Amino acid sequence: MPHCFAYCYQLNGDHSKPALTLDKINNWQSTDGLLWLHLDFTQPQAQQWIQQSQLPDIEKDSLTNDRDRPRLNQTKDGFFLALRGVDIDKDSQHKPSDKMLSIRGYFTKNLIVTTSDQPVVAISRIADHIEGGFGPTTIGNFILSLCDHLVSRKMKVIDNLDEQLTELEEQVMTDSDMNLRNNIAVLRRETVKLRHSMTPQRDALAKLITIETPLLSLAERQKIHEVDEKISHALDDLNAIRERANVTQEELMSLQSETLNQRLYFLSLITTVFLPLGFLTGLFGVNLDGIPGAEDHLSFSIFCGLLVGVLILQLALFYRRKWI
Repeated sequence: MPHCFAYCYQLNGDHSKPALTLDKINNWQSTDGLLWLHLDFTQPQAQQWIQQSQLPDIEKDSLTNDRDRPRLNQTKDGFFLALRGVDIDKDSQHKPSDKMLSIRGYFTKNLIVTTSDQPVVAISRIADHIEGGFGPTTIGNFILSLCDHLVSRKMKVIDNLDEQLTELEEQVMTDSDMNLRNNIAVLRRETVKLRHSMTPQRDALAKLITIETPLLSLAERQKIHEVDEKISHALDDLNAIRERANVTQEELMSLQSETLNQRLYFLSLITTVFLPLGFLTGLFGVNLDGIPGAEDHLSFSIFCGLLVGVLILQLALFYRRKWI
């Protein structure tokens, strides 16, 4: 296998044959079968091969574009399809949006060229299946296999988001952790980013089902439609998670607001209780002649009793008005 290709297989051929040479790849004919090439477009040699190939100029740029939304573009000889996926391990600490990847493919009658800027688990699994003798043998089966792997990994991410949200919902009712609000906001952002990547992908596959091309059979179109339905269900799940996250965040804000109001209410009561007491102590604490009881040694005790009486009167008034 030429070193500029990550994977190079004849899909409907005998894999026990010697590896393909670069000259044979460049001179590949429709009579030779269906050839699949996968390249890491960040490698200079891969970019050089793409630019020197016989591919359409527009598709050359699309195959090496750093950012390409999921889309479908039909050409004279075939079509270009860009997809998004998530490559995140079960124990990874990265957020799903940190591991979003883009896979681009150009499909003709005898050639499939796919590119990515990093290793893709879905691509490596297709290669493993081909090595095992049960990989895709047609363009439709290749697209189905690729989409199925990508959707499966996205469903795992969605299930993980759902579990995280369930835990956050329970914590809102039982925990007062100040990080809850930030955790919910992070989950909402991850849901929105994942949804924004899946919506155009659903539209691209829906368009792929309807285009007129001999590269896809009726049975393959129907199976692609089933994959498209899975993406639609996944989008519904993401919408439900987003709505639940909104409700959870509103509930958290309501609980925090209620807690703050209770504290302010308690402080207001304390202020109200000590306001008249402070006024009386301030009034009788002035160092001026003529203060009543200044010459009587019992005046201080009488004044303290007066303050206690005022306090009791206030508490009785608050209780009667159901303020406490």
